[in-house]
Amino acid sequence: MDRAAIVEENFLRRVAAGDMPEGAPAAGPLGNADAVGLFHAQCLSRALDLQSRAMQSKRQGFYTIGSSGHEGLSAIAWALRPTDTAFLHYRDAAFQIARSMQVPGQNPAWDMLLSFACSSEDPISGGRHKVLGSKALNIPPQTSTIASHLPKAVGAAYAIGAAKRLRPEHTEFPEDSIVYCSFGDASANHSTAQGAFNAAGWAAYQSVPMPLLFCCEDNGIGISTKTPTGWIAANFQNRPGIKYFHCNGLDIFETYRVAQEAAAYVRSLRKPALLHVKTIRLYGHAGADVATSYLPKAEVEAQEANDPLLHSVRLLKERDAAAPSDCLKIYQDTRKRVARIAGEVVTRPHLKTARDVMGSLIPPKRHCASTNGPSEAARAEAFGSDLRAMGEPQIMSKLINWAMTDLMLTHPDIVMMGEDVGLKGGVYGVTQKLQQRFGADRMIDTLLDEQSILGLAIGMGQNGFTPMPEIQFLAYLHNAEDQIRGEAATLSFFSKGQFTNPMVLRIAGLGYQKGFGGHFHNDNSIAVLRDIPGVVLAIPSNGADAAKMLRECVRLAREEQRVVAFLEPIALYPMRDLHEDKDGGWMQTYPAPDETIALGEVGLDGDGADLAIVTFGNGTYLSHQARKVLEARGIKTRIIDLRWISPLPKDALTAAVEGCKNVLIVDETRHSGGVAEALMAHFHEIGVARLARETSEDSFIATGPAFAATMPSAESIAEAALALVEGAR
Repeated sequence: MDRAAIVEENFLRRVAAGDMPEGAPAAGPLGNADAVGLFHAQCLSRALDLQSRAMQSKRQGFYTIGSSGHEGLSAIAWALRPTDTAFLHYRDAAFQIARSMQVPGQNPAWDMLLSFACSSEDPISGGRHKVLGSKALNIPPQTSTIASHLPKAVGAAYAIGAAKRLRPEHTEFPEDSIVYCSFGDASANHSTAQGAFNAAGWAAYQSVPMPLLFCCEDNGIGISTKTPTGWIAANFQNRPGIKYFHCNGLDIFETYRVAQEAAAYVRSLRKPALLHVKTIRLYGHAGADVATSYLPKAEVEAQEANDPLLHSVRLLKERDAAAPSDCLKIYQDTRKRVARIAGEVVTRPHLKTARDVMGSLIPPKRHCASTNGPSEAARAEAFGSDLRAMGEPQIMSKLINWAMTDLMLTHPDIVMMGEDVGLKGGVYGVTQKLQQRFGADRMIDTLLDEQSILGLAIGMGQNGFTPMPEIQFLAYLHNAEDQIRGEAATLSFFSKGQFTNPMVLRIAGLGYQKGFGGHFHNDNSIAVLRDIPGVVLAIPSNGADAAKMLRECVRLAREEQRVVAFLEPIALYPMRDLHEDKDGGWMQTYPAPDETIALGEVGLDGDGADLAIVTFGNGTYLSHQARKVLEARGIKTRIIDLRWISPLPKDALTAAVEGCKNVLIVDETRHSGGVAEALMAHFHEIGVARLARETSEDSFIATGPAFAATMPSAESIAEAALALVEGAR
């Protein structure tokens, strides 16, 4: 027999024989009726684990990572409120089941079995993944999380206090709620987890409200890498800003009592705590995992002898809450009920087409209260002397700053966060004066941790804010890209649009900075953003476009709940001149606050039929310089500014190159994996006859005089264009 069958046989035999494991006597405030109810939840969790394996053996189910050994988490759910948002570890089925008992109209066995079967009727993911989660239970879905959900839990906890002060339109969390976030002992070692613990403690140390209860489920097993005895306690008992609680998760009475104490501490003081719950893990990691292949058999058997269900039977007997025979009947009846429901569930429909699967990739639109924008008096107070300068051409960084000011005046739910965005006004001055205009609550200077910045944004987005996190340099995004890829972008997909975390992620990036920072401050790789499904990527090339596109990005986040990345070309922030010194050819006046550039709308400059240059960002600027050379040679040229990189505006591009004999793609990103590859494929598919591309080399960027040596220049663009056009004559 496999270990799951052995554990069940041992449970049935030992309960019938009255052979219970030793343990502390039942004590604490948990009432007898509630205790019996929690035993029902534990039995259902166990039955679901066993049924998932049976379903997989018949190819009717597709997930076997179970919660067996962690059933004591049901008592923690009982100690919290169902309005407390819970970001759950993947072994927390018992928590979700117990919470469902607190909310009328729930059917956890049916719902979770639908998830095991990947049925399209699964109420949380619609068959896209087996996830714990429920909108009614305030449990956002998580997949096989290895600590990646901890930063957004910090953000969600911060958002509760922020919502009391700023009151966004779409607030989800009650003002007196707390955030619960559970994870495994092995996950506690992940850098993402450590960053979240540090951010929570850092905030609490400064008396920033942080009503967050972490829960470490410590079964001592990280598959092949064990957690050393005492490691979790040593790590957290004296961590600054985070109160430590400990309980034996095999004892539902003790777990409930300590969880109540921890929740009361967090709820009353609005400070974070960590609840360290000792658990065991039964069976292997998943159905295909054989625990005895990396753990001594004696150790596995010792864990099995400490089955939490056996402890619950003992405790219920001690409290005269239920006799062992009653417990045995509950267990057996639950097993039969789950098997019966599974027989019905496997007949339910599944996703079949790509359209079915992708149906929740894009979040649903939501109603936002209409606004006429700020009054002239409000604008005058905010802008001050800047109002008089708006009629004069300005550089890009100034126009972005003014656009953000108008947007923050119009939408009080916009909150910005990042390194140096407040007091300093950003590395390049783009956010200057915004903290003076809107206060530290809306212009948050964060600690230096990109994972925490994005986690803060994700959590605030789930509580009705429109976050605008800033990543100081594009290269810094790679420290935290999974917060977008694995968390922000997947939330709507895995919840059928029931949970969303809209945001506009501002990133300063791309190359051409003169003599500063080398590849870490000049980064021309954007592939990491382009290949995340559902994420909008925008890159402006001039100040007026930047202002109008940023307004559209905010609309997409607020009204369509999208995750948007707005990449600002650093080298173009201060750009004034185009062809000659002091010609002012790259400055624009500030567009009226109601002017926007819609998603997918490309820029078209000129109507030349000899050549179309398709480009974006710095490439647009350089192509305008190159056009002067080309037209002196009699080559009539139009320049198409892509603007929207993802999703690629294919229809607009097709229309923009119509009637043109040659298309040159100018791509400042890399030759391999760059934007040009997608553009070349598109134009080839629609039959544009003559194509060429001018790209950056597959290289990092150097500091000093060679800062632009690996990237397109006005000269190289002109040469490539001449070779393309004149080679056709």
